[in-house]
Amino acid sequence: MHVRTLTGPLAAAALLSLPLLSGEAVAAGAPGDAAGSPAAVRILTYDAGGSAEFRSAVDRGAAIWNESVEGAELRPATAGQRANIRVLADDGWPRALTTSLGNGTVWIGRQAVDQGYNTVRISSHELGHILGLPDRKPGPCSSLMSGSSAGTACTNPYPNAAEKAEVENNFGGAAEAPSTVAGSAPVLIED
Repeated sequence: MHVRTLTGPLAAAALLSLPLLSGEAVAAGAPGDAAGSPAAVRILTYDAGGSAEFRSAVDRGAAIWNESVEGAELRPATAGQRANIRVLADDGWPRALTTSLGNGTVWIGRQAVDQGYNTVRISSHELGHILGLPDRKPGPCSSLMSGSSAGTACTNPYPNAAEKAEVENNFGGAAEAPSTVAGSAPVLIED
């Protein structure tokens, strides 16, 4: 299936119908926005109901991504709403299972927490996988996606400029070309 760029009233109608078709809200840019500016923000909902004692770390990790990028926004799912991202706590190592860009499951593993890793950094890192970022190991503390290779002393939960730019690129055309944001197979990323 080919997706073409739509313009004018047809594009507006397509954007308005996206929430009905995908369960995601999309905020369109104002008419007259400068060329090259993001046309829409892709809203991704998360369900942290199974994140147990890590709930505040998950909410903070989502807020950090919201402060850092404009192409995607992470919001808690409302009651009865099907979430794009499910966040769970378990006794294993932190990991993410991406089913497509912006969709999947994150596990905040107690094993890493017990070893001294920062819970907000873990949350931000795992949500980064759902936003399309790979691990970058070994790496410095300034790289969020360096994950555990930065050591337990690293508490930086913020993406660096390159990581922000990659997420912006991943979601920059989300409203115009939905087929570019969907993966074909689930991918498990164990950190």
